[in-house]
Amino acid sequence: MEELKLVRPALEYIQQLQEFRQELLGAGDADAFAGCSRLEQYEDMEEWMEMVWRQEQEVEPGKVPSHVYLAIRQSDKRLVGIIDLRHHINHPILGLWGGHIGYTVRPDERGKGYAREMLRLNLENCRRRGLDKVMVTCTRNNPASERTILGCGGVFEKEVLVDGERIKRYWITLMEDKDGGEEG
Repeated sequence: MEELKLVRPALEYIQQLQEFRQELLGAGDADAFAGCSRLEQYEDMEEWMEMVWRQEQEVEPGKVPSHVYLAIRQSDKRLVGIIDLRHHINHPILGLWGGHIGYTVRPDERGKGYAREMLRLNLENCRRRGLDKVMVTCTRNNPASERTILGCGGVFEKEVLVDGERIKRYWITLMEDKDGGEEG
C-alpha cells in the first residue's frame, strides 16, 4: 500500500471531490457516505467545504464539532477516502451508534488497506485532541470495516439495533507508551 496523508479539505481538491461524490452516488451502498459529513447532499464542493470548515468550531443545532480529512495518496495526490473525527459523542445518536469516527474509501480503491491506514492516522489526530478512548462502529454486514476496526485495536463492546439494522460498537483505547510518547 502506498503512503497516505490526511489533509483538511482544500480548494485544490474540488474536482477530485466531485468525482469521489459521483462514484459514491453510483455505488448504491447504504454506508457509502459514512464519515463524509453529508457530502451526498452538496453538489457545490465549495459550499460543502465551507460547511465542513464551520463545523470545526461553530456547531449547528443537533450536531457536534468535528474535523473532516481527505485521505490523499502521496504518490499521485489522488483522493482515496474521507474520514471524520467527532470531537465528542455526547449526543443521542453518536453515543449510541455513530461513534467518534466514520470513514469511506472510494469504490475503486477498496481492498487495498487504505481504510485501516486512514483510521490509524486519524487515531493520531484523536490523541492530539486529548481523547483517551474512541468508539468506532460498523454494520453487522460490513466485514471489511470490522477487520479495519479490529486491525486498529478495536475491542467489541456490543451490538445495538438501529432502524432494524444491527450496528457493532467497538472501542479503541489510545494509550501512551512508557516513555511518555504516544504509541503508533
